[in-house]
Amino acid sequence: MLGFWNAVIGLVLLHGFGNPARSVYAFYPEGSEAQPKRLESMTALTVFLRNEDPAPAYARLDAIWKSLRSTGLDRHFRLFVLSDTSDAQIARAEDDGFERLAAMIEDGGGNPPVYRRRLVNTGFKAGNIEEFLQEYGQDYDFFLPLDSDSVMAGDVIVRLVAALERHPEIGILQTLVVGMPAESGFARLFQFGMRHGMRSFTMGSAWWNADCGPYWGHNALIRTGAFLAHCRLPVLPGKPPLGGHILSHDQLEAAFMRRGGYEVRVLPIESRSYEANPPTLIEFARRDLRWCQGNMQYWRFLFAPGLKAISRFQVLQAILMYMAPPAWIAMTFAATWKGVSSGFVAADIELGFWLFVTIFLMSISPKIAGVIDVVLTPGKMRGYGGAGRFLASTFVEIVASMLMAPIIAVYVSLFLIGLLFGRSVTWSGQNRDQLGVSLPTAAKAMAVQTVIGVALAVAIYHRGGLTTALWALPFVGGLCLAIPFTIVTASTAFGRISTRLGLFAIPEESRMPRVLSAFISDESRRWRRPGGRQAVVLHKAETADLPKEAAGAP
Repeated sequence: MLGFWNAVIGLVLLHGFGNPARSVYAFYPEGSEAQPKRLESMTALTVFLRNEDPAPAYARLDAIWKSLRSTGLDRHFRLFVLSDTSDAQIARAEDDGFERLAAMIEDGGGNPPVYRRRLVNTGFKAGNIEEFLQEYGQDYDFFLPLDSDSVMAGDVIVRLVAALERHPEIGILQTLVVGMPAESGFARLFQFGMRHGMRSFTMGSAWWNADCGPYWGHNALIRTGAFLAHCRLPVLPGKPPLGGHILSHDQLEAAFMRRGGYEVRVLPIESRSYEANPPTLIEFARRDLRWCQGNMQYWRFLFAPGLKAISRFQVLQAILMYMAPPAWIAMTFAATWKGVSSGFVAADIELGFWLFVTIFLMSISPKIAGVIDVVLTPGKMRGYGGAGRFLASTFVEIVASMLMAPIIAVYVSLFLIGLLFGRSVTWSGQNRDQLGVSLPTAAKAMAVQTVIGVALAVAIYHRGGLTTALWALPFVGGLCLAIPFTIVTASTAFGRISTRLGLFAIPEESRMPRVLSAFISDESRRWRRPGGRQAVVLHKAETADLPKEAAGAP
């Protein structure tokens, strides 16, 4: 329901009589004249690594820094690579890539970058940020956290800094983060639906959240002093998974920043701030479970003293978004059991079908609003490959979302049950770039979904006949097809075919921004050097005997 109203409000703001540039984001003036010629502050660019191939991350950092240098204001910035890597081989690759990145930056006259790797990964990513700020924070007015898959244009970063210089009341300024062009068919499919849907949704959300906006953990500029003073996270009583260090730190940090008297603002427009989306359904589900576990720790903060009413609501919303799938699954099982035990009633089946359709349409209402926004904006459809390709891509993406919805709902439901028995996600590297899922891997990951889907289909068909089974198809079909759906959408062939046909295109594919063009043209190969020598870094922990964390989330 909230997504629906966010989308409606956003559409009205974008296509009504008002001017959202004045009413929603007046702190960020638009136009070429808004580009600052000078800055008065120093900003730390921080990127976080954890047990994943560093080559793509360094290629992205190379692109970011070159774009920043083109503004002529790079002397106001310094790069920090903050590693929590526990794999010695990956750590050596990080050292080697950092040596070449540092040479590029220093040859261009930039401030010498810093590489630091922790021996003990206390507090996971939030702990890494805290240790960095305790050591370096006093030297920097602002810091900009980046994930290893983040890319931001240099002039956008400079304008964010200028905005915080002009507005000392703002503590966090979060950009709208969109997906960058991808080879993975799944990533293309997912980010296509997100891309046009985020515009109206975020605009509407930014309007009513106002100075109490969200923070998504990366691609946001943060006032260092305010963060140090107000955003330290407590260690929760009890043991993981629900006790100990807080895993999903970002929403709480936004709430604490607002409690400290500083505004948290969202820039609800596309501003060349990018991330890479998961390349497979399995990686998408794993990321969702990491967020799920972290959000389940939030219940302790529902009545934390001093929080703003909107912040408290956002904390509650973060919890409830992962409680809805189990309720949906439980309702489905209850309806099926009633039908099997006492016979299916045609009216009940039809009611259940339309209830599923209603809930699904409400959940994708931001995407529907996004389609309307694109259609109403002159020339917008050209960026998505033209009207025919855009509408065809929209249809396929909605069908894919319908198939995915019950798959993810089962994943989340089973995980929440596991949390009660101490199950926890593993804090390790993420697959951000590798394509393809084998049949054994897909079968192992989607076995429960498939068994549940087939069992429901057989039971419904046996007791209710073909007509009843067809009514139940929107829910049961996704579960039955979980394995082939996972394999097909992760395949390189699906990515190639969708690209060749122009399906799931995003505007950057027709007009590639300069900050992306260097990276996407395979520049990441430069950062791979087999058997490379150890890098010389400004600050580094020893690589031997690096410990491994048993649980957590990046």
